[in-house]
Amino acid sequence: MKRKSILIAAVALVAVLFAGAALIYSNSGERQSEQIASKNNAFLLRAHSPSIGNAQAPVHIVEFFDPACDTCAMFYPLVKQIMRDNPDRIRLSLRYAPFHPGSDVVVKMLEASRKQGKFWQALESLLANQSGWVRSHRAYPDMVWPYLARAGVDTEMIRNDMQAPEVARVVAQDMQDANALEVTATPEYFVDGRPLPSFGREQLVQLVQDELQRTGKSN
Repeated sequence: MKRKSILIAAVALVAVLFAGAALIYSNSGERQSEQIASKNNAFLLRAHSPSIGNAQAPVHIVEFFDPACDTCAMFYPLVKQIMRDNPDRIRLSLRYAPFHPGSDVVVKMLEASRKQGKFWQALESLLANQSGWVRSHRAYPDMVWPYLARAGVDTEMIRNDMQAPEVARVVAQDMQDANALEVTATPEYFVDGRPLPSFGREQLVQLVQDELQRTGKSN
């Protein structure tokens, strides 16, 4: 009987120690995640970035994108759906990462369209008609103009504005930040500074939901 009691006590002690170790590991992992997010945010949060959604939203998605990237075009509706499912809870900011040949010119067109208040209209028109100006992963800027015009953009104004030094500075800054964050492909998402554990639609949805729960703003 005495041996049985000792055994039960030993098992209970092991369980307590295991639970304690698990809690410490969990807290340590959370602290490490917060440190990574804080470090990333130093390169993610730029005042010049096109942004949509509630400016005070508890969850902030930052996406590095290339308008010539077909995966970016496929994921864009998903991000919009996530925002619709969580009204006023999510903010989206976009950063340029023109990795495809010719895309560096196209992102200057997009950035210049902001001077007309037409960035989002221009972006959606280009993504919806991507097959009309992208061939074999190469962007052809001269074929972009009709889709900008369709979006209500003054194309003559764009031709001038896209040459402005501030446009070049924005694109250069985004590329510097992409390099600092080791972004090598698009789209690349960060949610409140936290990167995806691996790339995929489910991973993005789950990371957003985790952040909504963490901030106490989940549906």
